[in-house]
Amino acid sequence: MKRTVIKIDENLCNGCGNCVTGCHEGALQLIDGKAVMISDLYCDGLGACIGECPVGAISFEEREAAPYDEVAVMERLVPKGEAVVLAHLKHLKDHNEKEWVQQGVEYLKEHNIDFDLTKIGIGGDYGGSGKAMKIMPAAEKPLACGCPGSMAREIERPQAGFVMVPGAQPIAAQPSELRHFPVQLHLINPQAGFLHGADLLLAADCTAFASGEFHSRFLKGKSLAIACPKLDSNTQIYVDKLIEMIEVAKIDTLTVLVMEVPCCGGLVRIAQLAREQARRNIPVKKIVLSVSGEVIEDEWI
Repeated sequence: MKRTVIKIDENLCNGCGNCVTGCHEGALQLIDGKAVMISDLYCDGLGACIGECPVGAISFEEREAAPYDEVAVMERLVPKGEAVVLAHLKHLKDHNEKEWVQQGVEYLKEHNIDFDLTKIGIGGDYGGSGKAMKIMPAAEKPLACGCPGSMAREIERPQAGFVMVPGAQPIAAQPSELRHFPVQLHLINPQAGFLHGADLLLAADCTAFASGEFHSRFLKGKSLAIACPKLDSNTQIYVDKLIEMIEVAKIDTLTVLVMEVPCCGGLVRIAQLAREQARRNIPVKKIVLSVSGEVIEDEWI
C-alpha cells in the first residue's frame, strides 16, 4: 500500500543520532554512521524525527510501505521500560491518534503490564471491546515535525447559542460542523483518527463559499477534505491518499461536492480512480452546485 513515511537523505545525514532518540517507535537506528529506518511497520508517519535533525536530512515521502503496526511497536518498546512506552503513547496522543493509543493501552492490559498512564494524561476505563478510554486534554503547542498547522486535532463544539446585536432581537448563531483540523487534502494524514470509519466529504475549495448551507446540509456528521484539481499540484497524491483512507482508515462513504465549472470534474475523477484502485469498494456520491450555490445534481455514482 502507499502511505506517508519518512525518507532519509544519506548524503546529508551526519550520524548525530538525534532522530533515533526522537523516534519513540524505534523505527530508526544508526548503522555505519548513518540513520536508517529499519522497518516500515514501526514508522507512524507523524514525523517527530524531522524536527530533531539539525541538517535537514529527513523529509516525508509517499511510497509503497507496510501499514503501521502498533502491536509490533509495543512488542519492541515494552522491554525498554515504562519511560519509553509512555513517551511513545504520549507522542501518539499529542497527534490525536486515538485508535493507535487505544491499541497500545489494550496491549498493556492484555499482557498485565502496570504502567502509570496518568503521567501522560490517560486514565479511566480502557482496553477491551466497548470500553472507553479517557484522554485528558493537553495544551496546544507547535510540533517538532514542522508547521503547527499540520497537527491533527479534533474540535469540540459547544451548544449553539445566540448572537446579541445592539437594538435588535437575539438571533441564533450559525454553528460550525467542522470537527477536525487540518482539512486540506495535502496536509491530512490518511490514517488520522478522525477518518477511521468516517463518512468523508471531499469538497472543492469554492463550494463552502457558494453555499450558505455548507455546514448544516453537506458537512454535518462528516469528516472533511478540501482540494482544487485545477490549482493544486501533484493530484496523484490525492488519489493515493484516498486509496489509503478507503483501505486503512476504512472510510464508510465518500461524498464529492463540486461546482458546475468543468475543472471541478477532475475532483470527481480523482475519487472514482481511488475507488477503482482500492481493494475495498465504498459508495461514492457526487453533488454539483451551481455558481449561485444551488444543488443541480445529487446522485450516487
